[in-house]
Amino acid sequence: MKHIIGGKSSSDSPQVQIVEVDAESAGQRLDNFLLRQLKGVPKTHVYRIIRSGEVRVNKGRAAADMRVMAGDLVRVPPVRRSERATAKAEAMAAQASLVARGAPAREFPVLFEDEAVLAVDKPAGVAVHGGSGVSFGLIEQLRMARPQAKFLELVHRLDRETSGILLVAKRRSALKALQDQFRERETGKTYLALVAGQWPLNKKVLDKPLHKYLLDDGERRVKVVARDDPDGMKSVTLVKVRSRSGGAVLPAADGYSLLEVTIKTGRTHQIRVHLASEGLPIVGDDKYGDFELNKALQKPGAAQGQVPLKRMFLHAWRLQFNHPVSGERIELLAALPPELEQFLAQVIPEHH
Repeated sequence: MKHIIGGKSSSDSPQVQIVEVDAESAGQRLDNFLLRQLKGVPKTHVYRIIRSGEVRVNKGRAAADMRVMAGDLVRVPPVRRSERATAKAEAMAAQASLVARGAPAREFPVLFEDEAVLAVDKPAGVAVHGGSGVSFGLIEQLRMARPQAKFLELVHRLDRETSGILLVAKRRSALKALQDQFRERETGKTYLALVAGQWPLNKKVLDKPLHKYLLDDGERRVKVVARDDPDGMKSVTLVKVRSRSGGAVLPAADGYSLLEVTIKTGRTHQIRVHLASEGLPIVGDDKYGDFELNKALQKPGAAQGQVPLKRMFLHAWRLQFNHPVSGERIELLAALPPELEQFLAQVIPEHH
């Protein structure tokens, strides 16, 4: 490896670099050494900076055919690499890192794909990225499955327990354009959520401020706070009742309500906390839910022919956004996964 002393400034403009030649590079011609160091810089430019004396070896001028030795310090002047070549080099480095760490390759169901955007249907139980005790998430597995892809980045996030539509950018320009839309609330994000009980038909707007905090073990949690709380973040959730079942159904005494939930702000655990704050948490939610009910629903045979529910019933169902290249308004739909569809059929048979 070559050791870089100095580098880019905080303004991200090119800076002088002093590169120490390692044993692996010892004996190379200076021009070949620089071509490997300056990926994305045209070969003609590399030879130009050598001829002009801007490249120095141990503070002295050097010719293109000079052999560098281990420990030599090579001064490399500021140069601009082409964005495409830089992106390719970064992608190759990231890929090599994933391979070294043993990341598995996995494709996910594709809902939409073109040269700029990829939309996949994320299964429940899959983190969107590695971290917080998860070695590899959806994005790392996608990169391994698509080694030829020069750029794959998450546009937004979904909780690990939530299934549904997830957008991935295939170009840096698309990533910025889509993230701007999310930030400016120009996207439409609607989820399907099942709660135990009868959701009031007139309860359509939930706008209690939310506050994020950590438990003693470092796990993240969110709670509703007073409107004048300085730490409260504005949060707006719109609720529409899609279908309901009345009376006692399975372990729930008051039946179930299937909700279409549209978020106008993208706070952590927003839907889960807002619904729970109304006394009707999402069925299967292991953080803010009814734990006794969840436990009962996980057991097959609690009622005759019962299909168990072993996950949270929250699904990113519909997503609307403007295409980052064409500007066309795109609407994507992801059907409920089979395990949720089967459970729903037994608690709200008429939901279709």
